[in-house]
Amino acid sequence: MSMVWYLTLTLLAVSPAIIEGCPPSDRAALLAFKATLHEPYLGIFNSWTGADCCHNWYGVSCDPETRRVADITLRGESEDPIFERAHRTGHMTGYISRSICSLTRLSSIIIADWKGISGEIPTCITSLPFLRILDLIGNKISGEIPHDIGRLQRLSVLNFADNLIYGSIPPSITNLTGLMHLDLRNNRLSGALPQNFGRLGMLSRALLSRNQFSGPIPASLTQIYRLADLDLSLNQISGPIPDSLGKMAVLATLNVDGNRISGRIPASLFSSGIGNLNLSRNALDGYIPDVFGPRSYFTVLDLSYNNLRGAIPKSVSSASYIGHMDLSHNHLCGRIPAGSPFDHLEASSFVYNDCLCGKPLKAC
Repeated sequence: MSMVWYLTLTLLAVSPAIIEGCPPSDRAALLAFKATLHEPYLGIFNSWTGADCCHNWYGVSCDPETRRVADITLRGESEDPIFERAHRTGHMTGYISRSICSLTRLSSIIIADWKGISGEIPTCITSLPFLRILDLIGNKISGEIPHDIGRLQRLSVLNFADNLIYGSIPPSITNLTGLMHLDLRNNRLSGALPQNFGRLGMLSRALLSRNQFSGPIPASLTQIYRLADLDLSLNQISGPIPDSLGKMAVLATLNVDGNRISGRIPASLFSSGIGNLNLSRNALDGYIPDVFGPRSYFTVLDLSYNNLRGAIPKSVSSASYIGHMDLSHNHLCGRIPAGSPFDHLEASSFVYNDCLCGKPLKAC
């Protein structure tokens, strides 16, 4: 009995330390993180005072049991009252300190849309074993993606969009087998896409537009069963479009416009589940496949600025729906079919071809 009583007293003695505040080491790491950032307008760091960084520190949340810092959520564009009162979005300068890596229980890091945060991504960030979300969109971060990014085995969201990041995609990224959302848009990334991209089996969105990627579209992409949104537009990607892209189970958006893609358009793309298809501004040639049918449903179908020839397939009229279609700036010839969807399309959808005629162009 005396031993039980001793243990009870011991637990009572240590419990307040667990419940009352965050560990001093976490508080010190947050203050060191804050020291390298400058936010002059909103005063979001004014709340970072007192001993307990788990209590009312703006953008900081902790695990309720361990009191370790679990999430940092700092968005420069927010509906939070602090932004509404200031009648402005946020602007922050400085850089992300390596001290953030001392917060070893972090589950999410969201430091987004501050426009002025620069410097590089701390390489030690790949040592955070519980990290699920890494979102640094909308800053001026430069440097390369850490080469061992693949160590973040629990990562489900990786968003570095709208920064100044350069270099290639590290091969280790394909170790992130739980990754669901990858957004690297609008950076200065280059080189070929990893050929074993298909290892990212949980990926639903791959947004890689407005970079300088080159080389072919990896055929292994088509092994990603859950992939619904693939945007490779405005790069320097070359080679053909893999026929298997049109056989993917849930792919709904395929944007590869503004590249150097050549060869024929796979017929499978027009009888798939893809509803937003943009192949414009490439070097595609040959005929438009005459395979449209009831499964063809497009909110957007853009084949403009290519080297397509021949007639517009009559089967286009059998598509269940085509909202916007652009066939301009090709080498098409012949009569524009009558009926839907052609009866609601404007002349701009057909101009600058070799010899198209009929409504909405001049009569044949």
